[in-house]
Amino acid sequence: MKQLVAYITTGFPSPEFTIDAALALAESGVDTLELGMPFSDPVADGPVIEAANLKALQNGFRLEHLFETSARIAPHIDTLWMGYFNPFYHKGIDTFIKKAKETGVNGFIIPDLPFEEAQPYKPLIEKAGLDLIDFIAPTDSKARIEEIVREAKKFIYLVAYAGITGSGKSEDLQEIVENIKSFTETPVYVGFGVDQNTAKEKAQGVDGVIVGSAFVKVLLNEDLSGTQKITRITSIAKEIKEKINS
Repeated sequence: MKQLVAYITTGFPSPEFTIDAALALAESGVDTLELGMPFSDPVADGPVIEAANLKALQNGFRLEHLFETSARIAPHIDTLWMGYFNPFYHKGIDTFIKKAKETGVNGFIIPDLPFEEAQPYKPLIEKAGLDLIDFIAPTDSKARIEEIVREAKKFIYLVAYAGITGSGKSEDLQEIVENIKSFTETPVYVGFGVDQNTAKEKAQGVDGVIVGSAFVKVLLNEDLSGTQKITRITSIAKEIKEKINS
């Protein structure tokens, strides 16, 4: 069974809504939840997720909201925190490790922390029984892929193209997937540009997909009520889960 990872922005449009949406996604085929930590300069994200980040910050998002919502979500679904390195550095990685353990969160996705710069932190994270997700890009050489995936845990985040999330580009990933799988048995999940229209194609040869902008786009739609938004994203989740496993 191929896995579905869903990203939503914590605190958008409110912390309580985040909890409701997360629990609904957990009942709709989502296997792992990426709780995004709103940040003012989300460099890997496209305009959709960037807009949700900024709106959450304008609505008064604080890290305490992340911790409080996670404590109510993580017991019900495998949960990871997705955030940029600035808050981890500013607050201290030890703080996030401690809070993750307290709330039941299982690890971190930090897209602007390169493999080499992650090395001082990874042992601390793994010693606590948590995972730091490794990224592979289409531009990585075979030698670099081997180095990165050698000790990768949980899953490998394969970036579908060089660029930002949500732009819907398409690249042939079969060769890079084969290279990854020649060095590790850790599952490979593909992200960036995955939605209900592209999921089946992008899931070829990998073990799962990571979907963000397709969900956040719905949450940004001010013509929908909160209930309608949750109905729409759960429908998308069910459709994607069915397509990647058909």
